[in-house]
Amino acid sequence: MRERSRERDHEREITRERSRERDHERARARERKQERERERASTRERARESERERESARKRERARERVRKRQRARERA
Repeated sequence: MRERSRERDHEREITRERSRERDHERARARERKQERERERASTRERARESERERESARKRERARERVRKRQRARERA
């Protein structure tokens, strides 16, 4: 009788340990997923920033070109 009780306790302990391990593994997987998402978000933000910088440079270049055209028109006049 006591032997069976001890076996059940042992089985319960093993079950609890496996459950803890599964919980721990799930938590690690969740952390890895969150880290990947943070990296992707960071990459997207860097790409957006680069695009804003390129657009800004294009605008500056167009403005310079307008100034040059005006200057040439003035020189011809």
